[in-house]
Amino acid sequence: MTDFLIVGLGNPGRKYQYHRHNIGFKVVEALAEAAGIPIRRKRCNAEIGEGRFGGTSVILAKPQTFMNKSGDAVACLCSRRKAGRQGVIIIHDDLDLEPGRIKIKDGGGHGGHNGLRSIIERFGSGDFVRIRIGIGRPEGGLDPADYVLSNFSQPAAVKEWISRAVEITEFLVEYGLRESMNRYH
Repeated sequence: MTDFLIVGLGNPGRKYQYHRHNIGFKVVEALAEAAGIPIRRKRCNAEIGEGRFGGTSVILAKPQTFMNKSGDAVACLCSRRKAGRQGVIIIHDDLDLEPGRIKIKDGGGHGGHNGLRSIIERFGSGDFVRIRIGIGRPEGGLDPADYVLSNFSQPAAVKEWISRAVEITEFLVEYGLRESMNRYH
């Protein structure tokens, strides 16, 4: 049994790889690199890697369903785990947090995020842990949909955000939700 299913949200394909909406993918890729877990297998329309963070068993996943159908891949992966939805961590971009701010959230709604909306629809509830990475709101009247599907303007800063999200995720897996929220909020 795997203890945690850690899913980074994003859109598949080179066209999207550096978009704001794909920061969840980037964090999962960095987690995989830090833990030496190759993400090579395909299961449930997701790219996955299985391994350990210390003594904890994890599955790292990047759904290949496009953002608005992420729930299909996540629900399938959960159905194959003995733990079901327990231990699910979703990593995603968040327009409502200032750029670079990272927050852990336990449960809740989708806040307009189509990936979360899809997961909540498939689960029938928002009862899962999220790591929200702030990308801020667009300026100058830019449509939010266009904004999330555009590249970051400061890639060096984004690398720092990803490193911080990796640190927070590893701490969350090792020490649990309460300790993590106390330390990082």
